[in-house]
Order: sequence, then structure tokens, then C-alpha cells
Amino acid sequence: MNCLKILISDKLQEEGVKIFQDYGFEVVTNFEITNDQLKKEIGNYDGIVVRSRTKLTADVLENAKNLKAIGRAGVGLDNIDRKKAAELNIEVLNTPDAPSVSVAELALGLMFTLARHISNADRTMHLEEWNKKQYLGYTLKGKRLGLIGFGNIAKELAKRAVALGMEVGVFSRFSKGPAAVEEAKNIGCKIYTSIEELLQDARVISLHLPATPQTENIINENNIKLMKKEAILINTARGKLVDEKALIKALENKDIAGAALDVYREEPLKDKELCQCKGNLILTPHIGAQTKETQVDAATKIAEKMSSFLKSL
Repeated sequence: MNCLKILISDKLQEEGVKIFQDYGFEVVTNFEITNDQLKKEIGNYDGIVVRSRTKLTADVLENAKNLKAIGRAGVGLDNIDRKKAAELNIEVLNTPDAPSVSVAELALGLMFTLARHISNADRTMHLEEWNKKQYLGYTLKGKRLGLIGFGNIAKELAKRAVALGMEVGVFSRFSKGPAAVEEAKNIGCKIYTSIEELLQDARVISLHLPATPQTENIINENNIKLMKKEAILINTARGKLVDEKALIKALENKDIAGAALDVYREEPLKDKELCQCKGNLILTPHIGAQTKETQVDAATKIAEKMSSFLKSL
């Protein structure tokens, strides 16, 4: 039997590459490969490992005549045409647990940054300004955090928020059923039966949903109007959850107090309106999983999953 070939088309930690090599696979790394190049070359491989940069669209996968497995080192699968993969009998694997703590920590950091004006205060200090009186913030203790969605990341964030003395509410019609509800209650969360009620109650709102036709623009003009004027919005999940134009308008009109985004409808971010928004808006370049520990964890887990699957064929 010929040696199976693995293409790693996005940056993967060496620990993951080594696992593939230890299993006896031939590993090719090309972190700059374009989709046009991939269309021509993907037929040479039995497996491919991607992160968020590589887009495995239907027209790319049409050329994947030998591909048996796709590994996504991370959670989201919206850069993979899963319908086409299923049609071609290509297994799609990911690592949903790997980034949970790092993304939750980033969401928490963004909450602190907005509540205490850390970003603005730092920037003006570098301009040699002393604007102490402008940066009257508030403590997170006693404030209600509203989680929309209750997957692994939201659970980690809920635990940390409860430890800070925050009240935590959860709305998730997309949850995994009664077991998830009981888990939320055990952490100390209040369960909301409608998104409208949660938006009206929460001081801090954090999004934790996948990007689907049902969740797209779940934060839209109408739902923003339900939020308190003192409310802040955190999105470390998927860019399509937020109507960015409606958010810009709300921030510039001071209909809500602030927002922090780590994900966008188009990445890398090219929307100048977001970049130039005059409201209280923090932008980070999709760094939720960008910690050394998470990168190694995702790399080793996807390598083990893919290797086990391919060896079982």
C-alpha cells in the first residue's frame, strides 16, 4: 500500500505535524497555497488539514478525487462545504474543545476592556494625554451577562463570570436539550426562554452560536433596540451573527454603550466603516484561539483524530 499523503494548508504547530509523521504519513506543508492552486493539487492528497484561511468550497472538493478526510484544527466549519464533502464521502473532523478556554478568556478580557475603558485610556496616554475623569467605568460584579448560545466556550465563560460575582443568563434554542439546561443551572445560570427577554435584561451580551441561516444577523437593528443603553456586546463567535451596519449605527448614536468584535463577515476585515466607527468599538483580528497552548492542543488533537481515522480505513 502506498504511503498516504497529508497536505497541511494552514499554519499547524510542529507537534501536530510530528504526529502525522510518526503514524507514517507523507506530510506536505504549504501555508500560502491559493484556492486556484489547491484546485489543481488537492487530487494528490488523501487528507488535508485546514484552519480558517483555506476555503474548501464545492469547486475545490470536486477535484479531490483521492481525499478521504478533512481536518479542521479548530471549531468552525463554515469554510468547508460539508454537503459536498458528504456527497464525496469525505470525512470532516474538527477539534471543538481545543479553543474553549482561550476564547472564553478573550471574551472576558474584552468585557473588562470595555467596562474600564482600557483601550481608549491606553491610546490617549501614548498621546501624552491625562484623561482620568473621562474614563469612569463600572465593576462587572453584580452585572448580568447574557449568553446567547451555550456551547463549550459559553460554559467556560459562564464559570468565570460567576466567579467574578456576575449574574449569568442563557438563551439557546440551539442547545443540546435538557442536559445543557441542567448544566447551565448547575453553574448558576438563569435560563431565558426568549432572546428578547435576555437582551432587555443583560448589561453584557456575549454571542456563542455557529453561523447558520437561522443565526445570521441574530443581532440586528430590531434586537439592538431591545438592549439597554448601558449594554455592551461581545462577539468572539462568528461574524455573520451581527448586522455590522446596524451595530455601527447603534454605536455612533450611542443606543448601546459599546461593542467588541473578534470576528467579521469578511476576514481579513476590509470594512472601512467598522474600522472608522466613531462609537465605542474594540476590534481584534480573530485572535480568540491565538494562544500557544490552544494552538498545540488543536494541532495534536486533529492530528490524532485524522491519523486514527485514516489508519482505520
